[in-house]
Amino acid sequence: MDFSLLTIDPVAFELGPISVRWYGIIIAFGIIVAYFVGQREMNKRGFHEDFLTDLLIWAVPIAIISARIYYVIFEWSYYKDHLSEIIQVWNGGIAIHGALIGSFITAYVFSKKRGESFWKVADVLAPSIIIGQIIGRWGNFMNQEAYGGVVERSFLENLHIPNWIIEQMNVNGFYHHPTFLYESVWNIVGLIVLLVLRKVNLLRGESFLIYIMWYSFGRYFVESLRMDSLYIGPLRTAQLISLIGLVAAAVILIYRRKTMSPKVHYKDK
Repeated sequence: MDFSLLTIDPVAFELGPISVRWYGIIIAFGIIVAYFVGQREMNKRGFHEDFLTDLLIWAVPIAIISARIYYVIFEWSYYKDHLSEIIQVWNGGIAIHGALIGSFITAYVFSKKRGESFWKVADVLAPSIIIGQIIGRWGNFMNQEAYGGVVERSFLENLHIPNWIIEQMNVNGFYHHPTFLYESVWNIVGLIVLLVLRKVNLLRGESFLIYIMWYSFGRYFVESLRMDSLYIGPLRTAQLISLIGLVAAAVILIYRRKTMSPKVHYKDK
């Protein structure tokens, strides 16, 4: 079959007046996979069986809201004149950094309320978070968004990626960097790193901090290729946040390694 003749419809199906988009289905699938992976590890680490379910009841909607708030803040020059569109999440406009900030704060507060160590919770869930990001980027692919600058078709062919991906990167007659794919692949490698580090039995909190460093490092470079970046003045917001996250996580990791007493490791109860 010649996939170049196929057009990927971002709408999966219609339910009366409601259009169910592939983006939402893929995001939901990512959350489900992340949940099962996280639940399995939480059972091993001695958490109550309902801990993760209860956490997600709060974290998922808060992540969506915070992702939208983050986007609106940095696009306020537009939304101040279109206030009615602020709640129209279905028209696009959410940011992963906003979702992460909201979910991390939620997890911190929730863990404290349940009498659990936030660092222990974060370590267990770090692979699940990155799994959600790996899968979620394919929602951007279906929406034909979050792509990079213009490239020649031959450039994409030399990446040895399937033709149906190449053709989806053809936007208005121009081929673009598949930045969604770059980030997804980077996160797949990061997932492998995190799973290997579990066997090393690092100090509590270090797996989570390494996740932040890994994701931030990759996102910084991928963001430089994208055409839809949010900006703070002349700076790309995601690059600035990535740099802050990378440096802060590294400093915290070094500080905790030097000052933690007694030393508590990942596999400790």
